[in-house]
Amino acid sequence: MLIAFAVLAYYFSAKSRKAEYLERLEYRARSIANVIIEDGNIKVDLLRKLDRTTFQDLYKETILVYNTNYDLLYSNLKDTTIRTHPSLLKYITENKQYSYDKGSGEVVGVYYTEDNVSVIVIVSSFDRYGFQNLLNLRQILLLELITAVLVLVGVGYFFARKMVQPIDQLVQQVDSINANNMQDTQVAVKGKDEIAKLGANFNTMLQRLSESFHLQKSFVSNASHELRTPLAAIISQLQVTLSKDRSKEEYLALLESVLEDAENLSDLSNGLLQLAQSEMRQQEFVFSDVRIDELLMEMTTLIRLKQKTPSKVDIRFIKVPDNDLLVTCFGNESLLKVLFLNLVDNACKFSHDNIAHVSIDFFTQYILVQIKDNGIGILPDEINKIFEPFYRGQNALQIRGHGLGLSICKKIVQIHSGHITVTSTPAEGTTFTVILPHL
Repeated sequence: MLIAFAVLAYYFSAKSRKAEYLERLEYRARSIANVIIEDGNIKVDLLRKLDRTTFQDLYKETILVYNTNYDLLYSNLKDTTIRTHPSLLKYITENKQYSYDKGSGEVVGVYYTEDNVSVIVIVSSFDRYGFQNLLNLRQILLLELITAVLVLVGVGYFFARKMVQPIDQLVQQVDSINANNMQDTQVAVKGKDEIAKLGANFNTMLQRLSESFHLQKSFVSNASHELRTPLAAIISQLQVTLSKDRSKEEYLALLESVLEDAENLSDLSNGLLQLAQSEMRQQEFVFSDVRIDELLMEMTTLIRLKQKTPSKVDIRFIKVPDNDLLVTCFGNESLLKVLFLNLVDNACKFSHDNIAHVSIDFFTQYILVQIKDNGIGILPDEINKIFEPFYRGQNALQIRGHGLGLSICKKIVQIHSGHITVTSTPAEGTTFTVILPHL
């Protein structure tokens, strides 16, 4: 940009000089023609007299005066004979004016008429002062350009270093972070510029990663512990049984115990797979229109197959929908089936009479499903922990389970942009409320 401005400044200055000097030569030529024509006659002697005194004031000036027959009437060059080509004189006569820029200076010719007398005056000169000013301007522009470039390079380098320094510090701090020290590590954030915003966002990302690592470690630790328990029970029972011969009744009792542990292990494996599946992002599932009321109707059959003891699912509508869309959710049918099966199964399992009470309601934008039991309830200080993986309440340790179902339910509800809440009264029962957007 600096070079472009310098070139433009020099170009327009040179153009202005040329136009001004040609105008000056034209004025000079007309003044000469006006002097030599007097009372209808051409008086060359007056021009010679003026030429010997103060008339000539241009550098290396050449003056040629011709009549209409192209005869040279006057020349200010004493020892040199100059002849102008007739075609040029004819051109000046026809066009009344001529200008030309040559290497040794500028040339201007005019056709002047006064009192019915016409002459052709050609004046040429070299603009010594104009070209000297252009030379000075060129030197000044070059000097300013070099100085500006040096200053800009220095200032740019200084500010670039100043700007890159926080990024270098951020990179150094990031290099020192690993999975072992992520828990308590944060990037230093100063100011309110873009680098500070980047550091703040990086701290947020570190916090999320730290939570993910913590959940992963906790999940692996709890899963390994939960898997180890049924496997150890199966192995120990088989080892004891194989230590000596047993009766038929003892073998049958052993097989029943091993079958129970195997079913427990199968439930745990399925729960872990469901939990891993619920960790997937929404974009990885195929969504379609799902009738929530029809899905809940299937729970009666599914619970009968899953529960060993006779169980019942009581389903009722708070309001009767006049449009199927009011009870239709855009979601993944398999995940929603896992969600309601876990909740209904828990309600039947913890209820004293093995009955799960399910109610369906709808509002302007949401479907509301409540699953209620009349079981042991949840202690107040534990109600905020029940959605954590592998967490089980103190009053529920004697009932078969692994603490995975509710954490799976919460993740499935989040995938469907919904909400799940719980209210409970110890020794009276628990109510889970699921809110999902309908079509």
